[in-house]
Amino acid sequence: MTMTKTKTKTKSVAPEDSALFLGNQLCFALYAASLAMSKTYRPLLAPLGLTFPQYVVMMALWEHKQLTAGALAQTVALDAGTLVPLVRKLVAQGLLQRERSMEDERSVIISLTPAGKALQKRAHAVYAQAACATQCSLQQRKALTAQLQVLRAALTQSP
Repeated sequence: MTMTKTKTKTKSVAPEDSALFLGNQLCFALYAASLAMSKTYRPLLAPLGLTFPQYVVMMALWEHKQLTAGALAQTVALDAGTLVPLVRKLVAQGLLQRERSMEDERSVIISLTPAGKALQKRAHAVYAQAACATQCSLQQRKALTAQLQVLRAALTQSP
């Protein structure tokens, strides 16, 4: 079997064209990092029986204990069409419960079951392993998280 070597010629590129190269795109860097993060979490979450979006919902409820469906959707940045089936699966797994609010029957309160609360202890290992996989210090992770939160706020406020 013979192998051929392909040579690439270096072309002169206009500066405005290089702005559109993937390596120069913040959007692509975020997209690729998000895919890599999801791929990292997949095997870590499998023993918990959770997908990454389900894990995000569980983290929000571990923090807040209970939220209305609307507040949960806003907290985890998911639309109702995505959140409703996700919550339905977590209810079927026995991790969450849904109840109508006594104050406003139009509102649905989502809260943890005892099994959902117990799962939090097992999730600490996921956090530790994912943090290690980033190869960043705690300070670096906090700084990057803060920068991304500022970026998200700017993007959601712009027209």
